[in-house]
Order: sequence, then structure tokens, then C-alpha cells
Amino acid sequence: MWTPTTREQHNRIVTRYQTDLTDAEWRVIAPHLPKPRATGRPREWPMREIINGIFYVMRAGCPWRLLPSDLPPRGTIYRWFAAWRDDGRFERINHALVMADRERVGRDASPSAAIIDSQSVKTTEAGGPRGYDAGKKVNGRKRHALVDTDGRGLVLEPHPASVQDRDGGGPLLRVSRCIFPFIQRVFADSGYAGEKVTTATLIAIEIVRKNPDQIGFAVNPRRWVVERFFAWIGRNRRLAKDFEATIDSARAFLYAASVVLLVRRIARAS
Repeated sequence: MWTPTTREQHNRIVTRYQTDLTDAEWRVIAPHLPKPRATGRPREWPMREIINGIFYVMRAGCPWRLLPSDLPPRGTIYRWFAAWRDDGRFERINHALVMADRERVGRDASPSAAIIDSQSVKTTEAGGPRGYDAGKKVNGRKRHALVDTDGRGLVLEPHPASVQDRDGGGPLLRVSRCIFPFIQRVFADSGYAGEKVTTATLIAIEIVRKNPDQIGFAVNPRRWVVERFFAWIGRNRRLAKDFEATIDSARAFLYAASVVLLVRRIARAS
């Protein structure tokens, strides 16, 4: 609920677009971006403007060709986005900021508990891998998310919606062992019950089942945290559907949305 206090806390003073980084936010993300090369042609556009352009496309949901003229050329911004998509830059930034934000609030850098869930979204005529989720009646892609108990995105992975939760959950947990090795327990819904998930890693899977008398929507323990994460990143119109032709681009935008959340959270606290 918005109150005068929360509005003041989340107010961002920018001179142009609301997606532009403030000075405090730029200080948070700048150390994780590539430095200028000592040789070769100097950069024509500052890295801060490149980031502003990527975040503008993600928040506004517009095509690259509709970027405003006072941002760098769309070809320049997309070239940097594609390079960072291919080398995993967004994933690495998210990993570093997750640890920094956890340490900021006095917690261990690597979580010991997490929550997993998925979200199915429609795709568009852009094409690419897709499938039909019979349970949710969605033809498109499924976004798997593993978040910590405060809702920070740890591991995010899109794939065709035809992949069931129990099939997509195991690979996600195996990936998490490499970057967050101290996770001991993961909370999940009944879609993750079964040997494919419980035997994928040594992580204990705790199924949080809904009340048998539940009618309609209800907030379930633990599981609401990952649902809130999906709501947070859903504010970005580029994620209203999956507009990307490739899984790699879809993954990059998911991590970019998570990075925005963490950058703003850390900047507000500084």
C-alpha cells in the first residue's frame, strides 16, 4: 500500500526517464560493467547511457527500433545487450548484487534456504522455442525462479511451457549448487513432488501444500515470496509476454529485471 512515507522512500529524482539510473544507482552497478580498453577506438557513448537504454526497453516494453533519439543508437545498445547476454554478464551482476544485498542486511552472502516456482507466459510471433502448458492453458514459455527467503532472484531459467515443473526444477537446482552451494532446503508447491526433483541434488525439498479447504486465492506460507518476485519483475512490460526469439535473450531480460530490483534496493540504503 502506498503511503506518503513509502512514496518518499521509493521516489527517484531523475532528469529524463524514470528508468534512468540515479547517481547512487550508477555507483552500485558501475563496478560490474566492462572498463574501457587501453587500446583501440574510444567509446562514443558512456556505459551509463547504454544501461539506461537497456532498462528503458525492458520497462517500456518497446521494440529496439523505437528507442528515443536522446539515447544512444539502437544498434549500439543492442550490440552491448547481445554481448552481455552471450557472456552471462547479467547473471554475474545479479549474483554479485544478491550477495552484497544479503550482507548489507546482516545475512550470510549465500542463502541456506530458498523457494522455487514457475510462471507460464504467452509468446508472440517472434518465434523461438515454445510449448503448451496444459495446466494453465498457456501456449508459450515457462519461467522458473529460485529466490531466497527475502525474494531476491537467485537462479532464473526460461524454457518451453510444455516442460513440467518436476522436469524443470531438477536442472535449476543443479545449477544453483555451483553459485549458491550452501542452500540446504527449498520450499515448493506440489508440482515439484517426486523423485526427479528430490533426487536431483542433496537439497531437501519441502512441499508446502495448500489448505484442503481452500477456496479461491489464499496466501500460502513461503510460496508467496516467489509469487511476489514474479509480481515485481512483471512491472517491466517487456516481460508481460515473452517477446524474445531466443531463450538466451529471455534469460538475459529476466536477470536484468532482477538486477534493477537489487540496484535500487542497495542504492536506497546507501
